[in-house]
This record gives sequence, C-alpha cells and structure tokens, in this order.
Amino acid sequence: MYRSHTCGELRDSHINNEVTLSGWVHKTRDKGFVTWVDLRDRYGITQLVFDEDRTSSELIAKARELGREFVVQVTGKVIERASKNPNIPTGNIEVLVEELIILNESKTPPFTIENETDGGEDLRMKYRYLDIRRNPVKNNLIFRSKVSMAVRKYLSEEGFIEIETPYLIKSTPEGARDFVVPSRMNEGQFYALPQSPQTFKQLLMVGGLDKYFQIVKCFRDEDLRADRQPEFTQIDCEMAYVEQEDILNAFEGLTKYLLKEVKGVEINSFPRMTFDDAMKKYGNDKPDIRFGMEFGELNEVSQHKDFNVFNSAELVVGIAVPGGNSYTRKEIDKLTDWVKRPQVGALGMVYCRCNEDGSFKSSVDKFYDQNDLAKWAEATGAKAGDLICVLSGAKNKVRTQLSALRMELAERLSLRDPKVFAPLWVVDFPLLELDEETGHYHAMHHPFTSPKPGQLELLNTDPAAVRANAYDLVLNGNEIGGGSIRIHDKETQATMFKHLGFSPEEAKAQFGFLMDAFQYGAPPHGGIAFGLDRLVAILGGQETIRDFIAFPKNNSGRDVMIDAPATIDETQLKELHLKVEL
Repeated sequence: MYRSHTCGELRDSHINNEVTLSGWVHKTRDKGFVTWVDLRDRYGITQLVFDEDRTSSELIAKARELGREFVVQVTGKVIERASKNPNIPTGNIEVLVEELIILNESKTPPFTIENETDGGEDLRMKYRYLDIRRNPVKNNLIFRSKVSMAVRKYLSEEGFIEIETPYLIKSTPEGARDFVVPSRMNEGQFYALPQSPQTFKQLLMVGGLDKYFQIVKCFRDEDLRADRQPEFTQIDCEMAYVEQEDILNAFEGLTKYLLKEVKGVEINSFPRMTFDDAMKKYGNDKPDIRFGMEFGELNEVSQHKDFNVFNSAELVVGIAVPGGNSYTRKEIDKLTDWVKRPQVGALGMVYCRCNEDGSFKSSVDKFYDQNDLAKWAEATGAKAGDLICVLSGAKNKVRTQLSALRMELAERLSLRDPKVFAPLWVVDFPLLELDEETGHYHAMHHPFTSPKPGQLELLNTDPAAVRANAYDLVLNGNEIGGGSIRIHDKETQATMFKHLGFSPEEAKAQFGFLMDAFQYGAPPHGGIAFGLDRLVAILGGQETIRDFIAFPKNNSGRDVMIDAPATIDETQLKELHLKVEL
C-alpha cells in the first residue's frame, strides 16, 4: 500500500494514528537538530518531521539528501504540530517519520513548482507535466472536470442521450479549413477531422434519437489568434420537434444550473437582443452587458457644421466614459494613440469633457457650440464628470473600432468584474454574409441553418435581408454557445446550396447523404454547441483558455512539449501514397 491517506487529508482527529503517505518533496528545511519536509500530492501538503530525539541518525541523513520533486513514501505517527500553520488545512498536525522510501529521484525542475512560479509560459508549456503539479493549473483542470460532470448530469436528467460521432469524416469546402488525414487503404483519398459533428447530429434526429448531446473534440486548421486552439471541445446538442423558443429555454436552464452548481450564483435574467441592435449599441455581436457605455449615434447632431471629418463620414458615433472628465490631456492623447494603432485602425478621436457645472469643453470647439455638445451628451447618455469619445468613418469599421475602445476602457476602469455573470441571447442574425473580395455570399453560421419563417422567398430578391433562425449565447462579452433551427427538407436545403454557389452536382457530391436522409421523414430539429474551453475559463473567472486545457498548443499551433507537428519517415509517406518536397 503506497498510502493510507492523502497529503491534504490529515487533521487533529488523526493524532496518534499510524499513517502512510506518498508524494513529491515540495521543499525541505534543515535546522541541524531537526529537519522538516513538506510532502505534496494533488490533495495538499503535509509537513513531515525528522528530529534527533525521536528519529534515527540514518533516517535523518536520508531525509537531508532529498531533493525537490523526489517521489517518496513515508510511514509515521501523526502528532500535533508545535508551530501551527493556519494557511493550510493540515496546518495543525505533522507526521513524525519512522520509515522513508525514495520511490524515484528527480532532476532539479526548470522552474519552481509554486503558485507563483519563476517559469515563463514557453518554458512551462515545454514541461507541461510539471506545470500541472502547480495549484493554479491543477485546480483549473479539476474545475473543468467539475463543469463537464455537471453538464452530463443536467443533460442526462433532461432526457438527452450521449452519443459519440466519428472523428474520421469527409472534407467539405464550407467553413474553416479542415485538418485532413490520408488513407493508406484508399490511395489518393483523405479523411477530414470534424470541425463539428453537425451533419451527424442532424442524422441522429432523422434516426429518432430526439435529444442528443456529446462533449466532443473538434478541429479547425485556421489562422491562429492569441487565445484560439486548433483543437477544441464542444458541448454539442441537438433536439427534434423544437422551435427557437424551445432551444433557448432548454439551454438557459443548463446555463443557470452550471452557474448555481459550479459558482453558487443565481441568474434569472437572460435578456435577448437582435444582431442589428447589438451592432448598433455595442459594435459587435457578443457585447459585454456588465457595464454601460452604449453607443450614441451622432450623425444628426454633428453633421450640420463645417467639420468635414464628420460631414463626410458614414457614421459618427460616441460613448460616454464614466468619470472620464478627470483624465488629463496627456491621458486623452494616449487614448487617441491607442485607437490609431494598426490593430484598431481609427484615424483619430474627438473628445468632449462634461464639466461638473454643466458646461462642455471639446477638442472641436471651433465648430460646435454648447448647445451642440449638450445634444452629444444626450445621445450618449453622458453625465457631468464624464468624457465623450467620438469616432467617425465607414459604418462597419467605426463600430468595430469603438467597440475595441469600449472594452479597453472597461478594463482600465475595472468594469469587467469576473465575479459578475451577465448572459445574453443574440438573435436574428443575417442568414448570409457578403464576401467583399469575391462578391459571393456565404453562410454566416453554416449552410444547414434555416431562414426565419416566411423569409425563404427573399433569398431570390434580397438575400442580404434574410434573417437566420439562429441564436448565440453570450456571457460577459464572449460567445459561449451558438446554434440554429436547421433546414429539414431536401428542397429548402437545395435552395440554400444554390444561393451559396453550389451546383446541384457539387451539392450532391458533398452533402448527398444528408439530402437523401431528409427524404425519409426528417423531423423539424435544431440545436446548439457550447465552447467548453471558453465556458470553463469564464466560469473560472478568466478569459485565457490555455490554462484550462491539459496539454494546449502555443500561438503557432505547436505542441512544444512533444514537438508536434513533425515530419514522418519515408516509409510512412510511401504507405500513405504521399510525396513531400522540401
């Protein structure tokens, strides 16, 4: 028996008990006549004591040879600790060691295994198995497990069936790039790793399994951003005989349950906002509604003077920064420089101070009088002591720029409290998006999303006006889930493929199996997929997903621990009928 108890388990009630513990040497302290060793495992730390009065000289000598992260087993008696440590659960006791076995020695770790470590991110990712021993990462992974178990419990109790779908599937041209897998048995042919189990879960609805879920790995070979992984995990769900309202109600229930079960937080309000309103008020389709600073559109109150910057703009729009009138001119100039960075792309920023006496002072006083500026304050909801920040330009670009400024200011003003949770449904997305480079439309969500009832005919006359029967669940400014009511008949699906530029032959080659299935009594159905990595990070009070993934990739999509991706040898290449030219 390697251990009778864990290193986080022993308390006053165990005093005088004989115990066996195993774990890693966290640190040692030698006072000459007494040696202490902190022994650590997943559950906590227990102090071991070796002293000259009660411990043999051979055992003391052995204890003094222990290095950090040695794996050891000890047997001894639990005694009351003379100098108690109120900061750890085992702080009232220690173990007087009678036997010490070194199970495995350890090299000196490349960084300290402490909550606050001296290891940089690249180093810690290379030695991820050591990083996992640290409490912050270990606790994040335990927390992820707790969320996953809660998801399974809730959905199972609601009648959902967990079903696995294939990982080796057919590549399709829609969406992000696929990771492809060459087939040794079928020369010149390839599988793809799934970007989602979309078509399979629809086929399960055709198969009569009317409530499906799966916690599933998905893969996208797309350009990486700071907090995106090439492989990610979804809580994938589908239901038959449902309308949009049924889906929203069902997964509000899941979200409420997770917040209550995992965080002890009760949420009853799930406001709904159309895509158009989200863009108009916040400049993006996943607004953080924990704080205000809604956009105020200023065209009507700013384009009547000789200020050509505003007069020539498609949109003039501003936000009121609470308490921002306290900013110095130097601080405002830095904000202007911030929005002019290439990552944001604004050409400049106009500002207006809202003074405590009710007067206004702007950077464009030459063109606008007090009455004009009062109208700016009214449109943005600015109060005395606030600062109005105004951007102008092409409508879509300037909204994106002001949205970035709004989020930056919220960070600076500590308005994004991770302990506050504000969910929001965004609905009525456009069905199609126009690619400005090619002039072609593509599906905003995916080609299986149905248009809102009664709007199918608009596809032929005004495709940009068609709204999707789709919805996103946003939490604290992050999209945590998205889904739609699906097309469930062959004719409508064929029409959708046509408007996405598929010929009938291409549609049949890519998705003939799904359209064939629709001919055998496909029920109305819809679903949603939650991003588990993002959801867990937000519930954990963070927005970086990597620390909630056991073995993440870096920003270049590499696993620096196992050095992947990597080349394969010539024999494998020949078996796969591949030739790689370097």
